[in-house]
Amino acid sequence: MSNNTKPSGIEWIGNIPIDWGIKKLKYVTKLRNESSRYYDDNNYLGLENIESSTGKYIQTETEYNEAFYNIFKKGDVLFGKLRPYLEKVFIPEFDGFCTGEFLNFKEFAGEKRYLFYFLLSHGFIQIVNSSTYGAKMPRAEWDYIKDLCIPLPTPTEQKTIAVFLHTQCNIIDNIITELEHQIEILKQYKTSLITETVTKGLNETAPMKDSGIDWIGEIPAHWETTRIKFSVSQIGSGTTPESGNNEYYGGTNNWIQSGDLYNADEITMTEKTITDYAVKSTPALKFYTRNFIVVALYGASVGNVAICKIDAYANQACCCLKPNGYTDLRFMYYFFVVCKEDLVSKAIGGGQPNISQIIIRDEYFLKLPLEEQKAIADFLDNKCKEISSLIEEKQQSIDTMKAYKKSLIYEYVTGKKRVREAENG
Repeated sequence: MSNNTKPSGIEWIGNIPIDWGIKKLKYVTKLRNESSRYYDDNNYLGLENIESSTGKYIQTETEYNEAFYNIFKKGDVLFGKLRPYLEKVFIPEFDGFCTGEFLNFKEFAGEKRYLFYFLLSHGFIQIVNSSTYGAKMPRAEWDYIKDLCIPLPTPTEQKTIAVFLHTQCNIIDNIITELEHQIEILKQYKTSLITETVTKGLNETAPMKDSGIDWIGEIPAHWETTRIKFSVSQIGSGTTPESGNNEYYGGTNNWIQSGDLYNADEITMTEKTITDYAVKSTPALKFYTRNFIVVALYGASVGNVAICKIDAYANQACCCLKPNGYTDLRFMYYFFVVCKEDLVSKAIGGGQPNISQIIIRDEYFLKLPLEEQKAIADFLDNKCKEISSLIEEKQQSIDTMKAYKKSLIYEYVTGKKRVREAENG
């Protein structure tokens, strides 16, 4: 142990500078527990208005009913106790009303911006998150948080730390924002490339004609339009073995759910499996042999598509299709990527829109020579792999910057590094 440090007595904090103190939050903070009637011309803060890990304000169009809500004042420090792992901490520059899912610190015996960064520190968030209860809506409570300790440099050094972290974190956040923007551009390019290639082909000089379908536009003159139902040898959706009966799960049979199609181009394994008993007791379950198309019919993944490369059963939220001998599997996959927006536009239902197997059967498709379909699929496989590789590299850079930011905040709010040391190189 360095002669300039001492044990904090708190495992996640470790040693702190010898000239720092440490106290429980309840002794250095006061909460604002006030409420008043909210009117629709007042400012209101929900958790959705705060950006995770940055404390930036996000404007939304959400409307709230007139009622009594908690109030906050300019300069308070708000900490989101619902799903604390989301790192929702905010210092408002205006007065207003807020959800009861915020702890509202109106006073702190020091620099509030230092408190802000301490509440954002990864170690603190982990400790608070470990105390949460509730599987779907985990939240922490003040009765636990108030007994957690905060390292306390002098108010002057707290201010110095806060200014330093504000500058450094802004630089990091700007880099992350730019990388996210680049990823979005690459995703848009990937989508436009797939659309252009699937509907126009690879020969840029080929004569074109109107397809008669608005969202497809012109197609090569030797292509024809058809329907999905005429291009498959098998199409169907599944069912669910007595929903909620846990004895059916954990078997050796792959069972596809719509969630398996979230951010997945291919399915090589499933989240859940079902038992032989489930298969035997549910005659409506359909079995599909590997290499088929799966489209999500409803839920958060509605319209998503993937190629399934394993034998599997499917639940009722999935439509499974086997292309016929005149249709290339990968070309059909790319076509479904293109037609997703059209499919979803035909969905019914509000809160959970869904598309039916009938809608998919009657969706337009393109009829072109099989060899041309394969050439298009080969081209897109290669180009999409290149684009996905670039996206992955940028995402790795984002993850690295986020990890660095967490480390930076932790090191300075616990005194592992001092600002004067950083400024002196």
